[in-house]
Amino acid sequence: MNSYRVKLLVAFVSGACLAGAVQAAPITKAVQAACKTDYKNYCGEYGLETSALRSCMDRNGHKLSKVCVNALVKAGEVSQSEVERRHRAGR
Repeated sequence: MNSYRVKLLVAFVSGACLAGAVQAAPITKAVQAACKTDYKNYCGEYGLETSALRSCMDRNGHKLSKVCVNALVKAGEVSQSEVERRHRAGR
């Protein structure tokens, strides 16, 4: 399951980087609530809405809680089809 979370976060960050080229989407309240502990544990030194935070969460993807990962999917930070595609590709 940890491998799945890493792949999901990689897909999330990749999508966020592409979206960031246009304009970074704000992090939803649901994602903030679901990922609060993960943020504090792994990336608390980075400000919200920053590319550095997204990079940090990417580096720590294998450690993210299932609740956080599910919130990222539900918020549309990454599509389920992209997550599945990357999962099948072994990334």
